[in-house]
Amino acid sequence: MDHADWGIADLPDQTGRTFVITGASSGLGSAMTRHLARRGGRVIMAVRNTAKGDQVRRALLAEHPGADLLVRRLDLLDLDTVHAFAARLRDEDVTVDALINNGGIGTVPRRLSAQGVESQMATNHLGHFALTGLLLDRLAAGRHPVVVTVGSDLYRIGRVDPDDLAAEHGYSPGRAYAASKLATVLFALELDRRLRAAGSPVRSVLTHPGMAKTDLARDAPPVARAAEAVMGLVFRRPVDDAVTPMLYAATNPEAPTGRHIGPGKPLRRARPTFEKLSRPATDRDLAQRLWTRSAEITGVDVAGRLAEPTTTDWMPGRSNR
Repeated sequence: MDHADWGIADLPDQTGRTFVITGASSGLGSAMTRHLARRGGRVIMAVRNTAKGDQVRRALLAEHPGADLLVRRLDLLDLDTVHAFAARLRDEDVTVDALINNGGIGTVPRRLSAQGVESQMATNHLGHFALTGLLLDRLAAGRHPVVVTVGSDLYRIGRVDPDDLAAEHGYSPGRAYAASKLATVLFALELDRRLRAAGSPVRSVLTHPGMAKTDLARDAPPVARAAEAVMGLVFRRPVDDAVTPMLYAATNPEAPTGRHIGPGKPLRRARPTFEKLSRPATDRDLAQRLWTRSAEITGVDVAGRLAEPTTTDWMPGRSNR
């Protein structure tokens, strides 16, 4: 397992680059926004709660008055807002240099999206699948364009059935979360293969923060929250340390694809560590099946957009095939 001798202090000047960060109003997203803005990057904060996003923006501007920050509404569970977010960037002719697919939910009671998909799968995977496809033309014109997907080591215990994304059989919040993170990993790797095959300038880089001190488990059952709290006393990294792999991937054109870039071993200073992937992440047949099903549900033909920008008519609340 090799690594890069790189830390937050090595973050280069980002003046002239535009970043879209999902889930930018808390946790990892807020930390990445702060570091990139400090280094001159323009950050479009894609958030579900714009009031909370505005509060974070004001706090960052008080610390860094010259920061270039925009707050835009994006609810990854609601595909209408994903389409509206992307359409606004297109109407404004915004070039995106880096899309950081960071936002997500975890260990929540079972509920379904408007398309009938379990909410963790719909939020953590399908929302980002659609957003990425809709922004590929914005990214293709960028400087060192990259899609950074935030995964998790829990992919190793995840199980994904593309024909049962509603998680109808034996629902468990923890298992559903692991399944959603396996889906994000499969998507990032399949996107990398397809981008390279198409000769696209856009790169797909897969990362994870390790165990981080975030509020992702805020909606988890009390027992799960208690277990997280106990483990967190020893193993969970401060968010400013945990975002190291993501910031490295978003700002370094040499960041490797086809690897899982993490922060390294716990209890040590974070540095981008290039981890080899194991099954089920290496199951290409599963990745292709999930890709096809994701395109059917979201109505976003990501594969078609690799060749040239296309427009997909969106009908809210159902699959567009």
